[in-house]
Amino acid sequence: MKAIAYQQNLPIQDPLSLQDIQLDIPVATGHDILVEVKAISVNPADFKVRQMMPPPEREWKVLGFDATGIVKSVGDNVSLFKPGDKVWYAGDISRAGSNAEYQLVDERIVESHAQNTVF
Repeated sequence: MKAIAYQQNLPIQDPLSLQDIQLDIPVATGHDILVEVKAISVNPADFKVRQMMPPPEREWKVLGFDATGIVKSVGDNVSLFKPGDKVWYAGDISRAGSNAEYQLVDERIVESHAQNTVF
């Protein structure tokens, strides 16, 4: 899958500060749902994390915490969602973010579009 990530805390002007990369599509297990990301936002948390949280050596850090998308698959302990559900969420800072085609998210921090009358 396509993603935007970094390996070093570099100034944003540096061409290597954020890079287009390819990653494997993750597999949903446990309480995780695999979301096909349809829209993201960029907010101050992304700036702070990129500035202050280097990934482990030779690993990529994918930013992005606020997203919306469609559930593609679910882990074996998921009870709140099924494939095809439209969802929105603010992700987990300790996990790969939403600046990717797919993201694993714990179902317990996700909202359904169907549960929110605003959409």
